[in-house]
Amino acid sequence: MDISLPAAEAPSSGAALSPSRVSDYRNCPLKFRFLVIDRLHRTPSAAALRGTIVHAVLEHLFDLPPQERTNARARAALRPTWEEHLLREPESGELFADEEEKQAWLDSALPLLDMYFHLERPQFLNPAAREKHIRATIPAGLAIRGIIDRIDRAPNGDLRIVDYKTGKSPAPRFGAQYLFQMNFYVTAVFRGDGILAKRTQLIFLKNGRVLTYDPTMEDVLRTEYELEKVWEKITHDIASDSFLPRESPLCHWCEFRRLCPALGGTAPQMSESGAKHLLGAKCG
Repeated sequence: MDISLPAAEAPSSGAALSPSRVSDYRNCPLKFRFLVIDRLHRTPSAAALRGTIVHAVLEHLFDLPPQERTNARARAALRPTWEEHLLREPESGELFADEEEKQAWLDSALPLLDMYFHLERPQFLNPAAREKHIRATIPAGLAIRGIIDRIDRAPNGDLRIVDYKTGKSPAPRFGAQYLFQMNFYVTAVFRGDGILAKRTQLIFLKNGRVLTYDPTMEDVLRTEYELEKVWEKITHDIASDSFLPRESPLCHWCEFRRLCPALGGTAPQMSESGAKHLLGAKCG
């Protein structure tokens, strides 16, 4: 089917590729289609929800005066942060069978906050940005976007891009996806603000590892090349309506199992309007 997008529509479109969506496509093109094009509802897991709450606590920790950025204050903020989230998204409470299960889940976030204070001293940090929404266009005309947990700026102007992870640090064979994510942010900041970050830092709160990497301009160019190649595959799949499932151990946890042809399900027809919207991520 012909669903090419008129050039005049591209600038006003809000479509863009994010690191999580690139990862979704690489893991399973059909899942990418369900999420990005068909926009099927996705129920968050308890682990993902815990990550959201911990990120919010750490974000707002820096609203406090430096001397008040303590472990005790972060712990005390956990329940109010959860309750505020629940007001915005009451359906999140349906993930738990009862109050006891909910409390156990909330308590499981406390060691993650404790670990953060073991790894950093926020009293001595003054972030330039927190939860920064970044959007840029790479030279090929493709729009990219992301949310950066924290950006630190040194007195000499050097930037450090920081990302919190509430899971464990990856085994070496899975490290490439995290490096790609951080280089994606570096690329977005460079193309959006014209500054090449001096360092990226991944903080894994589950097992207390901190991974750093000092990016170069070659990393930016390589990331842009990878994004262009992914985009070529996506546009081919749109044109041919051929987003194929990719079976892997991740299938056991996929929320779209019942719709997956590889697992005996039937996929709905691809959303034509969703496909047109996504094509707006590429201008020109």
